[in-house]
Amino acid sequence: MAEIVIDPVTRIEGHLRIEAKVDGGKVTKAYSSGTMFRGIELILKGKDPREAWIWTQRICGVCTSVHAHTSVYAVEDALGIEIPPNAALIRDLIAGAQYIQDHVIHFYHLHALDWVDVTGALKADPEATSKLAQSISPWPKSSTEYFKGVQARVKKLVDSGQLSLMASGYWGHPAYALPPEADLMAVAHYLEALEWQREVIKIHAVLGGKNPHLQTYLVGGMASAVDPNSPNVINWERIGFIAERIKQMRDFVEQVYVPDVKAVASFYPEWWKIGAGHKNYLTYGAMQSGNRTDESKFAFNRGIIVGGDLSNVVKLDQKKITEAIAHSYYTYEGANQALHPWDGQTNPKYTGPTPPYDALNTDSQYSWLKSPRYDGKPMEVGPLARMLVAYASGNARVQEIVNGALTELKLDAGALFSTLGRVAARALETVYMLDKMDEWLKALSTNIESGDLRIHDGSKWDPSTWPDEAEGWGFHEAPRGALGHWIKIKNKKIENYQAVVPSTWNAGPRDADGVPGPYEASLEGTPVADPDRPLELLRTIHSFDPCLACAVHVVDATGKERVRVEVR
Repeated sequence: MAEIVIDPVTRIEGHLRIEAKVDGGKVTKAYSSGTMFRGIELILKGKDPREAWIWTQRICGVCTSVHAHTSVYAVEDALGIEIPPNAALIRDLIAGAQYIQDHVIHFYHLHALDWVDVTGALKADPEATSKLAQSISPWPKSSTEYFKGVQARVKKLVDSGQLSLMASGYWGHPAYALPPEADLMAVAHYLEALEWQREVIKIHAVLGGKNPHLQTYLVGGMASAVDPNSPNVINWERIGFIAERIKQMRDFVEQVYVPDVKAVASFYPEWWKIGAGHKNYLTYGAMQSGNRTDESKFAFNRGIIVGGDLSNVVKLDQKKITEAIAHSYYTYEGANQALHPWDGQTNPKYTGPTPPYDALNTDSQYSWLKSPRYDGKPMEVGPLARMLVAYASGNARVQEIVNGALTELKLDAGALFSTLGRVAARALETVYMLDKMDEWLKALSTNIESGDLRIHDGSKWDPSTWPDEAEGWGFHEAPRGALGHWIKIKNKKIENYQAVVPSTWNAGPRDADGVPGPYEASLEGTPVADPDRPLELLRTIHSFDPCLACAVHVVDATGKERVRVEVR
């Protein structure tokens, strides 16, 4: 039996360690460990609730806006504040832009190299690559000369011996199945996506002042003033600019991203049957146009799927959410059981190995992540959960998009319970989100045209209007999944604050009953061709798009080794 350690897992946000036992060429057990602690919840204690969104944005350096979004909703829920329609639309446009940019970045820059052999592009025939590209899409950058130029750039990089972000890949691994022409096409689009994402995320600069860490959120609405007659705020020129960026998004998604996902998937049919895990899925619903209670207004359906049963979407009750710490580096004072986040505690107590290479004590505590559960069950969150819940709930547009893709790929809905299912769901969700972006921008334009320029409700801005005690729940669907913030306010200050983020749901360790978290369960049964180069494990882990912490370096300035795969 081989024991594999991947520490850290790279091409993610933050520090993640995976240990796995391999027997008979397959994973028999896996363990997921978050290996760093920051404690934003402790920083927030005693602070003004109106500034919580500023601090919580620092939870993550990738999807920062989603924490601001969720935080202001939590405070607004606690204080009973309803925001103006324009503020809700601007928040949703910001979130939609984040989704689309983030999903494309995930596929090309964080995940594609698990399927694409960069060095294989050097063996490609540019003319054959051009024919391949033109057979799947009308994208204009598909000439023979174009692919010759990309191939020359890759060769120059390889010949330099300095592969930069493409170093340390498992190039030549037997699990790679793409022909060289598909490798070259994917590498070309990898490079194009770098330029594309820089342009489209300018929507955040217009609506949020900057990116990352947007500056225009406010409890009660937004600080992005709306006035068609002012050159300094959101006016018709800026509406037109956003419309152009949405079209730029749509062109790339429909003509490059989605065709590439389908093309890559066609060479890995076995991966529609690998990586399912528990098949339990949770979504909070999101982009609700400011309406917290009317679920028919949500862009994404809310609900629970248990055991892959698409015939039964269970109604979500957030009071059934708990976090356990049996295998986490925390203690709970006065409580041995799992706690609901309103009663949650953040008391760090590290009992783990000396980093970086000592084995985890998996019989005891082995992760800085807690173990979230819904009604006692582990739940997967993310694009696959959202698309499955929406599909099973009868969302007509989602059913149209999903059924079209399944028909084209000659698959049934059960194939989505897989590693490739997560990849496909993310791409299909992007198409759905583009439709919503058009709707929201049109609605904002209609409001402006009608003279409704309201952007903030300040009626409860003064703390003297607040109750002595209040509690609130902010919910959102971040690109990586269900995001919840829970706040307790006492004497006008934050008494307790807990954030349960998507990768806590997915990457959390075993609970007190020994039930593995979603990452751990999804790896069981995964085939491993070469334990020294566990590419297959990375495929499934990256399909979740892990996001564990903010801005963490894995190589120091002297080039000292910070990553190793061990087989014991």
